[in-house]
Amino acid sequence: MVSALALAITISLLPGYAVTLPNSGAVGGLNQAAGVTRRYAVQSQNGSEELLAMANEHGWDVWQVSHSHVDVHFPPSSYPLDLPHFPHLDFAPPPSSGSSATTGAQRKDWKTPPRGDTNGWSLNNSSFHGDYHSLDEIHAFIRDLAAEYPQKLTVVPLGHTGEGREMIALQISDNSLPNYRSHDHKQAPFTQHIMERPGFLIAGAQHAREWVATAAALYLAHALVANSSELYSLSHLLERHNFYIIPVPNPDGHVYTWETDRFWYKNRLPLGPTARCIGVDMNRNWGYKWKAHPKYLQPEYIAPEDPCSHWYPGHRPFQAPEVNSMANYIEQLPQLSAFLDLRSYGQMLSAPYSYSCKRSPKDAEDQLEAISGAAHAVKKTHGTAFTTGTLCSTLYRAPGNIVDWMYARMGVKYSFAAHLRDTGTYGFALPPQWIRPVGEETTKMVEYIANFITLKGK
Repeated sequence: MVSALALAITISLLPGYAVTLPNSGAVGGLNQAAGVTRRYAVQSQNGSEELLAMANEHGWDVWQVSHSHVDVHFPPSSYPLDLPHFPHLDFAPPPSSGSSATTGAQRKDWKTPPRGDTNGWSLNNSSFHGDYHSLDEIHAFIRDLAAEYPQKLTVVPLGHTGEGREMIALQISDNSLPNYRSHDHKQAPFTQHIMERPGFLIAGAQHAREWVATAAALYLAHALVANSSELYSLSHLLERHNFYIIPVPNPDGHVYTWETDRFWYKNRLPLGPTARCIGVDMNRNWGYKWKAHPKYLQPEYIAPEDPCSHWYPGHRPFQAPEVNSMANYIEQLPQLSAFLDLRSYGQMLSAPYSYSCKRSPKDAEDQLEAISGAAHAVKKTHGTAFTTGTLCSTLYRAPGNIVDWMYARMGVKYSFAAHLRDTGTYGFALPPQWIRPVGEETTKMVEYIANFITLKGK
């Protein structure tokens, strides 16, 4: 065991950072007290290793890891009696306003506008983007959006999750797309005019608790079909690009965050009759540089192979049925030129690689130029600052990442991860009033990348 005294030598609490998340109320009928989140500044090369080892031993929930800090979330059961207190270090008082998860009592009623009600489907006026939504509400919104814009948006079934839920993708173009009547999307060929345009793929939250990433994916879908006269509409991009959006890559996990555990991370795949825990980290289950014992941090921290770990990568690549279905779908998409993996939190825009901090892609110069410009476009929207770099440098080393697979296996040059708001004040419990600003600034990110590709060429 790593002693608190030894740990105090290498890490300390960052001044002013201690967020208490109050009782989140009834989500899906269950009461959840959210606990407290602490940020520790890493002051030595081994600081992150020691803290993560301690977190693993005690079952603490690591929310974010970087070369400069580690955020750890302590559930109510460990607070305040078992909350670690290091000698000569005092925790700063929490901010005057904490964050809370969306609750059933707080949620606003959202109703589908009548068919043909242009104002009701307005991107700028829609109440849908003012709150987080259950999976049933998300699917209802998507069905109705497709019915309202049949010439632009088609819903494509991808397959089923470990718990039997159907996964879907949205295909968005300015022309009528094929009518996908079969559950086998490969049976519906793309028309020639669609194949000639470069494709832009966007994925929502692979990690279930990253609600704002799913909300941003839905906002982008709406922005792409919205009238071009509306502020933040992206319909003009359809003249040169086709878009493919997988809004909820982890349906089982999303449902679990609503019904049982707001901060659940993995999917809900049963790992065997004798397994103690459930679930695979989907974003470490992709088939490029996948490792059963991934090294997460410099220099040599090795994550546990324990299936109970948030970061459990599975016992083989593409073990997660959701990852396998997504990969099968992506492999048949024509002319992909860009990919954006929406995540939270941290306000970072990152390029390959994730698996190594020593390897640089041959396209690194163009990739970093693109995300630097995209970050600038985001900042001009609402003043939100994004840091840029490779995934390994902005976070830590992690093999089996979707961004690496998209770039190295699928040949998608402009493959990026976008960690959306915020930088830690609310973490995964970003209040719903920030959904629309996040969506708006993410449209500018997507717009810049799409235009950059047009100017540079694929």
